[in-house]
Amino acid sequence: MARNLFVTKSLSDLLQEAKDNKAGLKKTLTRLNLTTLGVGAIIGAGIFVLTGQAAAQYAGPAIVISFIISGTACAFAGLCYAEFASMIPIAGSAYTYSYATLGEFLAWIIGWDLILEYLFAASTVSVGWSGYVVSFLNDFGLSIPTALTAATGSILVDVPKVGWQELTDNLVNGLSAQGISADTLPHVHAIINLPAMFIIAILCLLLVVGIRESANFNNIMVITKVTVIILFIAIGIAFVQSGNWHPFIPKNTGEWGHFGWSGILRGAGVIFFAYIGFDAVSTAAQEAKNPQRDMPVGILGSLTVSTILYILVAIVLTGIVSYTTLNVADPVAVGVNAMGKGMFWLRPIVKIAAIAGLSSVILVMLMGQPRIFYSMSKDGLLPPVFSKVHPKYKTPYISTLLTGGVAIILAGVLPISILGELVSIGTLLAFAIVCVSIIVLRKTRPDLQRPFRTPMVPAIPLLGALICIIQMLALPLDTWLRLVIWMAIGFIIYFSYGIKHSKQRIKNQNLH
Repeated sequence: MARNLFVTKSLSDLLQEAKDNKAGLKKTLTRLNLTTLGVGAIIGAGIFVLTGQAAAQYAGPAIVISFIISGTACAFAGLCYAEFASMIPIAGSAYTYSYATLGEFLAWIIGWDLILEYLFAASTVSVGWSGYVVSFLNDFGLSIPTALTAATGSILVDVPKVGWQELTDNLVNGLSAQGISADTLPHVHAIINLPAMFIIAILCLLLVVGIRESANFNNIMVITKVTVIILFIAIGIAFVQSGNWHPFIPKNTGEWGHFGWSGILRGAGVIFFAYIGFDAVSTAAQEAKNPQRDMPVGILGSLTVSTILYILVAIVLTGIVSYTTLNVADPVAVGVNAMGKGMFWLRPIVKIAAIAGLSSVILVMLMGQPRIFYSMSKDGLLPPVFSKVHPKYKTPYISTLLTGGVAIILAGVLPISILGELVSIGTLLAFAIVCVSIIVLRKTRPDLQRPFRTPMVPAIPLLGALICIIQMLALPLDTWLRLVIWMAIGFIIYFSYGIKHSKQRIKNQNLH
């Protein structure tokens, strides 16, 4: 029994599967498509939502250091992903890599864990998307009832009644300066987040229609948001007030993780969510025209571009306004408001870029999860329905619709803080396992052809795994409890279904 848990999938079978492409997924993605898919997934909630919130709650202006820590961990993990993606160009990402190196049980763990990354990430980002859409519409006098724009049970300031401009001015200048108390503003209990649910539904339908159409939509969104982010950085530098950076590392409140160096570490763990996009590139390996050559470029290129932009935005944003004002759904919009009425023209542009940027993140996350299910189903660990490909569009349409349905529910009822922390801990665990897998495979199969080789093995993989684990330890206890519950559900499914239907295990039994 124990031996069956660690059966590995033959690398020769994986490579033959990639060569034959029996599954029927359409090979349409170029090097540029893969890079923009990565940037599309990375540049989104991290810049437009989590930067401000993590600065306000955990790290202050030192959120810049948090980004450097997370970016370094991602660079190490990205190098490991690049080697695997060039060597095993199969849909499934870290799940497939673990199956080939560490065995079926650990592959199941990481496959189940990746659901936290992709499925919950789509829901998380859609909540941020909702915040910017509501803000954008309010600028033009259009309002959605506040009760329909946040997680179930949330208690919110009733923005349409107060007036969005009035509220954001107060956040920047101080409520008391205008004689308004936060306690006296009208509040309302939220029922459901309809805008977040809407965007997931629309993008799921786009993904069903085809990967090429989805990639083209993503390219447009990426160009839009990167252009505006560069514009925000260039203009925002002139409005930086160095006093907002002091103290750069706010004094710890006496509670671990709330400012000080522990806050920087916790901030790094929370915003790690912002970097997850580069590994989503690897889930599309079977739809790439030349995966061995182009996957490393897509992974490492998108990671490099995104890290530079993250650090610059964090520096400028915390310089324009005090970090204490940034714990809102649209912190970049707060930064633009603080530039004064003369910069009013930039506000709708930034919000359009945020909406476009977050749309592309949701799209790539919703693209990644069905392909994980697809690979697990092809291996027999999930029912065959998860690997059904649409006869016309050549996409895993049932998995896409199921993923979208669950994501819609999560986005409608859960707040962004819980979703974001769950995604971070799931992603960190996945990255740590991939880093360890590189070391294992170098020892067990040194003969394999590696179009891209991770440098300085085992140092880089070990550092990548270590930094990921440290960031996991910095996350709140309740996040760990949710992870334990989630993994327990996964174990029940594996031992009641997956282990009995595993094609690799059945194949090995037949050979013996």
